[in-house]
Amino acid sequence: MIISNSHEKKTHTLTRDTASLSLSLFVPMWVNTVHYQPVGPVPAIVTSLRNPNLLVSFPKPKTFRFLRLVKFKASAAKKQQFTKLETRKPESENFTVSEKNGDVADYGWLPAFPHVLIASMSNFLFGYHIGVMNGPIVSIARELGFEGNSILEGLVVSIFIVGAFIGSISSGSLVDRLGCRRTFQIDTIPLILGAILSAQAHSLDEVLLGRFLVGLGIGVNTVLVPIYISEVSPTKYRGSLGTLCQIGTCLGIITSLCLGIPSDNDPHWWRTILYIASIPGFIVMIGMQFAVDSPRWLCKAGRLDDAKAVVNNLWGASEVGKAIEEFQTVSKNDGSDLNSRWLELLEEPHSRVAFLGGTLFVLQQFAGINGVLYFSSLTFQDVGVTSGALASLVVGLTNLAGALCALYLMDKQGRQKLLIGSYLGMAVSMFLVVYAISFPLDEQLSHNLSILGTVLYIFTFAIGAGPVTGLIIPELSSTRMRGKIMGFSFTAHWVCNFLVGLFFLDLVEKFGVSPVYASFGVVSLVAAIFANYFIVETKGRSLEEIEMSLNPNIQARDK
Repeated sequence: MIISNSHEKKTHTLTRDTASLSLSLFVPMWVNTVHYQPVGPVPAIVTSLRNPNLLVSFPKPKTFRFLRLVKFKASAAKKQQFTKLETRKPESENFTVSEKNGDVADYGWLPAFPHVLIASMSNFLFGYHIGVMNGPIVSIARELGFEGNSILEGLVVSIFIVGAFIGSISSGSLVDRLGCRRTFQIDTIPLILGAILSAQAHSLDEVLLGRFLVGLGIGVNTVLVPIYISEVSPTKYRGSLGTLCQIGTCLGIITSLCLGIPSDNDPHWWRTILYIASIPGFIVMIGMQFAVDSPRWLCKAGRLDDAKAVVNNLWGASEVGKAIEEFQTVSKNDGSDLNSRWLELLEEPHSRVAFLGGTLFVLQQFAGINGVLYFSSLTFQDVGVTSGALASLVVGLTNLAGALCALYLMDKQGRQKLLIGSYLGMAVSMFLVVYAISFPLDEQLSHNLSILGTVLYIFTFAIGAGPVTGLIIPELSSTRMRGKIMGFSFTAHWVCNFLVGLFFLDLVEKFGVSPVYASFGVVSLVAAIFANYFIVETKGRSLEEIEMSLNPNIQARDK
């Protein structure tokens, strides 16, 4: 980031290399063709101490406000059904607890955690590929003969986005037909092949093909991971487990940046770190063989016994009857089969959720996360941090710290509060940087305020705007259209991501840093207002309860 008017002269030295970090830290993203394989017992991970008398009280459902244009009234039978959700008494399988000095430790998330962890490895791979080109692109260009050509260097990085765009579009149909588990395994093929092809490349064409294949796989994964986690996680822990998407991305970026340090001294090191990129793909492919499929997809596919087994082992025996009843109610009324169509996005209520998802990602990208990342290394240079790798590491650690805070707060404060607070914090951070640039201050003070604004911006982004955006969209989506709504939303994300990378430097050169950053602050304020008025709270509600509250078709048929 440029932190004084005199520093704006530096902008012409920046290349068009859409730095790999520009692909966003959100972060930012689900007919079985294989032999039938019944779901076996899922090993429950428990402690030796249990409290059979532990009662869990779920919050009383409130009337949802959605776009403040439509209000739905549930029938008396539906209200009675929701009332039953208030005082569930899960058996010991639901929660494992240990008591010490009167404190109760809740481990109800633990049975689902291994499955969520394997899925989050895909986000680790996403983060790894974001950062893997950050340093070695110079060595690659030199060895393959296009050094100094900023257009080709930028193409090697940005071809990733083209593949991701196509992957996001295709992901909805894949998830509907194959389920999350098989889609994960199939999707690792382009990820592994792309990494190996890039590592062995001896021409520009081979590198471009490898990066395109990787982007194709990443585009599917960014859609698939949030869907899978939201569908296998217990309601009480869905937000916290969903935050593992962001944490996985952060850890992948940090890992790639650390492994890329030797590339400064070894011109061929880039091949090694690209070979390493294939390892997480093999882990996901093998790990998903032992993971469960989504119980909601299994129910849609008519495999009720398998769905019951998954719910029993991950959520507890007392949840089986209620969960299956909700699955079947939604399936019966919504026509949730394996053959949803893209044109259904134009129908209510899917069109409204697709509008929300697309708008959230447009606001996320135009709030300036990628622009801040472009200039973050220059900001650190102005305070004496000359190592680009060190500056990127500081940015990555800040993002990780914010994601860990989101992990703790997501199911305590709720999605809407985190989203509003995050965008307000981002707006304050941008205006702080604009103040440091535009007003006559001591040079050192100006530098320090710019650093503070940059770090605060990234931290507040990682608390809400990053993880919540990808999490709340599958929560609001119907079972029938969840994959296609997520695919559409992430397609909007990749388009905006590309546009920011394409035009950001031109805008800075034409108008200066201060006006551009001020516009980021304004967009952040607009996003906070949008979240306040148009986003409903999903904390503590099952996906079926949310869908039945938002879908007038289900309520009308129940009357």
